[in-house]
Amino acid sequence: MDLIVYILILLLTGTFVGFASGLLGVGGGFIMVPVQFFLLTALGIDPDTSLRVAFATSLMVILPTALSGALGHWRRGAVLTGPAIILGITGIMGGVLGAVISSQSPAALLSFIFGVLALGSALWMIASRYPEIDKDPSHPKQSYLFWGFLGGFSSGLLGIGGGVVMVPLLNILLKFPIRKAIGTSTAFIIFASLGGIVTYMFTGINATGLPPYSVGYVNLLQFAALAGTSIPMARVGVKAAHNIPEKKLKYIFAALLIYIALKMMGVFQWLNLPL
Repeated sequence: MDLIVYILILLLTGTFVGFASGLLGVGGGFIMVPVQFFLLTALGIDPDTSLRVAFATSLMVILPTALSGALGHWRRGAVLTGPAIILGITGIMGGVLGAVISSQSPAALLSFIFGVLALGSALWMIASRYPEIDKDPSHPKQSYLFWGFLGGFSSGLLGIGGGVVMVPLLNILLKFPIRKAIGTSTAFIIFASLGGIVTYMFTGINATGLPPYSVGYVNLLQFAALAGTSIPMARVGVKAAHNIPEKKLKYIFAALLIYIALKMMGVFQWLNLPL
């Protein structure tokens, strides 16, 4: 694969991921992971190594992207600081455990799980109707501990930010107003991704067959290309979230997720479809 094409694909992916992160409160891992995985396997990297590098680098990109988005939401009063911190603390622990398990699991199994979760997330996006809530929630602190751990675990296991799990939980189950669910989710992603990043760096420190410019399973070249466009676009997405309805982008994002899910689950290969 030509290096220019390789970098261009990553830059375009980062642009879309950053905008979706700021607008919808999701980390963008469902897009970054498969793109990186397909690029790395096309370059001849072993599938097991490719998937772990994709997971780890995705989280590395998600961290500054989430920082950028969370700052924008916080300035607009859309981050509930207390719940975000409690969710984040258990999110770090969940992220560490998820990354440890992922580092020891076969790529075929992780790819299938990733596809199932992506498909479920897409169908939820299409069918969901956010309830209209006009007041902040009042829950005991303990109620946030389990959900933070769950979101962090999914983040570390599959290289996603956890926002696609956290936004509906905050809005539908914990009764956060939707914009505050998105803002608080974006802040939570900072913590959840951090646990996974550190773990992937350590578990991959002695791994063989890594692509050049890797620190453990984190690839710095892919990180630079993806983060270079995703970070500024996250701020654009934040502005859009507070000014325009996100319905159209939600459907586009869901359609893309369905394709990615079927691809990662091996459905197209099983049906002998060149997709």
